Amino acid sequence: MPIDVDKATSAPPVRADASWDDRDVRLYHLALGAGARETDPAELRYVYERHAQGLRVLPTFGVVAGGTGGVGFQVFDQPGVDIDLASVLHGGQEITVHRPLPAAARGTTLTRVPAVYDKGKAAVIVQESTLLGEDGEPLITQRNHIFVRGEGGFGGDRGPSDRLPAPDREPDLLLEIPTLRQQALLYRLTGDFNPLHADPGTARAAGYDRPILHGLCTFGIAVKAVTDHLLGGDATRVTHLRTRFSGVFFPGETLRLRIWDTGDGHQLTATSADRDDAPVLTDVRVTAS
Repeated sequence: MPIDVDKATSAPPVRADASWDDRDVRLYHLALGAGARETDPAELRYVYERHAQGLRVLPTFGVVAGGTGGVGFQVFDQPGVDIDLASVLHGGQEITVHRPLPAAARGTTLTRVPAVYDKGKAAVIVQESTLLGEDGEPLITQRNHIFVRGEGGFGGDRGPSDRLPAPDREPDLLLEIPTLRQQALLYRLTGDFNPLHADPGTARAAGYDRPILHGLCTFGIAVKAVTDHLLGGDATRVTHLRTRFSGVFFPGETLRLRIWDTGDGHQLTATSADRDDAPVLTDVRVTAS
């Protein structure tokens, strides 16, 4: 079997170097659409290194810190894992923020596989990665849920159910965010060079009319919107994030966000306004101090 569960889950953490500077941060924010209102101070704080209040760093930047395309996406280098990229889907993401990310630093990532779940027709590899700062203390810890089609049915644990149904009432805030047709081409410069997001032939082979947007880009756009509209633009308030990637989103479409205030955080869904509210992100939660 391509996935040796015992070997994968018992292997020691993989250590890798990670470094970034304010240029990487600014590029990441631009790839999310920051700076569209180029004279707005609220936008310039994400993209202008000399902003009076200092350059802000969204916590989702941690997933690409170091130019890896996703901190923790070393799944193909993990012992006991031998899988085909074409069979892999990014199913979900969870981020715990231990302290705000600096605009420039040299750090280290520690990545391991704490669990592999058996979903019948697919396996789910849970990959946990902690980004350590220069002082060796954690900045963020994230968990990626990686669906591997055709690798289930090995008799393993199905894993916990972590669905988060949307509240049964009208949202407290409805936002519509237009995206650029070249959005995926911009976002891939942060390190995720999967041709599915750039090459029309690869996209057609996967069953899509054209390249799709990275799920982590869509998630970053949503987190930026919550930060701007509900947290006063203070990204340092975010303490925990989670999402499930439930459908594709095409660059150039309008992202429709429905956001609910739950008292202890914000819950939201994201859909494509151009395709009859086709689901894009579900089970999304942003917790802030």
